Amino acid sequence: MNKKLVITGMGAITPIGIGVGEYWDSLMSFKTGIDYISNIDTDDLPVKFAGEIRNFNAKDFIPRKKATEMDRFMQFAYIAANEAIAEAEIDPYRTGIVVGTALNGIGTITETERSYLGSALKRVGPRFLPKCLGNVCASQIAIEHDIHGPSMTLNTACASGGDAITLSTLMLQSGFADVMVAVGAESGTEPILIQSLAAAKALSTNNADPQHACRPFDRDRDGFVLGEGGGAIVIETEEHAKARGAHIYAELAGCGNNTDAYHPVTPRPDGEGEILCMKQAIEMAGIKPEDIGYINTHGTATLKGDVAETEAVKTVFGDAAKDLVLNSTKASTGHMMGAGGITEVITCIKSIETGMIAPTLNLENPDPECDLNYVSKITAKRFEYAMSNAFGFGGQNSSIIVGAYK
Repeated sequence: MNKKLVITGMGAITPIGIGVGEYWDSLMSFKTGIDYISNIDTDDLPVKFAGEIRNFNAKDFIPRKKATEMDRFMQFAYIAANEAIAEAEIDPYRTGIVVGTALNGIGTITETERSYLGSALKRVGPRFLPKCLGNVCASQIAIEHDIHGPSMTLNTACASGGDAITLSTLMLQSGFADVMVAVGAESGTEPILIQSLAAAKALSTNNADPQHACRPFDRDRDGFVLGEGGGAIVIETEEHAKARGAHIYAELAGCGNNTDAYHPVTPRPDGEGEILCMKQAIEMAGIKPEDIGYINTHGTATLKGDVAETEAVKTVFGDAAKDLVLNSTKASTGHMMGAGGITEVITCIKSIETGMIAPTLNLENPDPECDLNYVSKITAKRFEYAMSNAFGFGGQNSSIIVGAYK
């Protein structure tokens, strides 16, 4: 069974904009969402900045009672899904949801623990568990939109958003559903996570200049920057989309998923997992490497990760690698983990649609070991296919290919 799949709805909430339009315009305006953290006390933290969604009031987007029942990551997922679904006519029993998140309700867990330890009463409210369980995020979206089809939640670290798309395609190809809502969401700007990642030397520590701290593929990069947000796309069979007269943004051409089987944190030095994942997506799309014109890289600005991805791309694309345009939008948003796997696919779709590729911020002194065409300015290029990579802890690898709809 090999059905043509298309994307008919998109939604995003990011540190640089709420809504796909604002997100894209901000990318093209060189806007950064990275600055000093505002929602927690950072006095005792080694890293004091992140990509936050600032001045965010969930009740501006979600009914008051429902908003109080959700962790912040759920709120982001809900808002992004609402935007994506607004264009769709949902068949309750033939529509499903997959949510990808790395951290679930870590904010609720840490906030509740702080409150519990600091209180003499030692009580925990009844909403604690449903606010921190990952699957309740999908449940809240299903309740809002009367969706009764398959509902899945997966946790594959930074690959969660991309893998939500891959699992959605499997549901559609197998006939479990005609429409799938793939969602990624994250909110993890919490002291314990920051302390742990800083101890692992994974985070940038450029507290003096946070807006220039995230430097993918730059010689002076020193680690990634945490981000938060949500993304969603509606995927359906072409047959179903055409029957209802849907606007089709792009074709979902190919997906790759695998694991390094190497180390809980460190990627394989030879990049084998990333290489095979990209090749799998290209094979599924039924295209050649040279058909891809643009890659939105994983590009987190870690010392080893950026070099490993560069070498993996050169291995997969061979001579065609020199013709690619590549960027990392994490320099604008921070690393949104599960959410980034979706919003970066949306970025690919917008680039196909407009023929414009967003800049990689802060790429001022390119690393000689990252010697592909990583762009630091807005670049005009017409192309048919784009790839988005997301590689996570545990050796989780995801590659998604979208194409111009024909």
